[in-house]
Amino acid sequence: MDESGERDVSDEATRELTTVPAVAGGTTQVSDEVVEKIAVAAARAVPGVAELGGDVARFFNSVLDRVGLDQVGDARRGCSAHVTGDAAVVNLVLVIQAGQPVPEITGQVRARVTEAVEAYGLRVDEVNIRVDDVAMGGPATPTA
Repeated sequence: MDESGERDVSDEATRELTTVPAVAGGTTQVSDEVVEKIAVAAARAVPGVAELGGDVARFFNSVLDRVGLDQVGDARRGCSAHVTGDAAVVNLVLVIQAGQPVPEITGQVRARVTEAVEAYGLRVDEVNIRVDDVAMGGPATPTA
């Protein structure tokens, strides 16, 4: 109210406007490809994981490497993901270093992939892993 005892409508309108949320509504979708990139990066960070991808994918990537296209397909190689709403299912194909215990490596991969994907606000329902090969060369040492 002002000094004359009448209501000041302009002040009320201003107060109402300032209480309206500033964020507009809508939806957010995370694509399968984004989850695949996150999962691949997390899986590669696990000691004992030599490569990702099956035999055919690795063959084609070796050809691409030789012709100078070594980054093509690397971000998602060996991984497929399916996102439904806020949940993701991740499928990985791994090559592990020789002498590494499969249950230990795959357990670490599951934990890291789950942590990485969930950091982006999604729930991970499954991380399915197929160990496709063993890398015989390199500095692999068995873990006890």
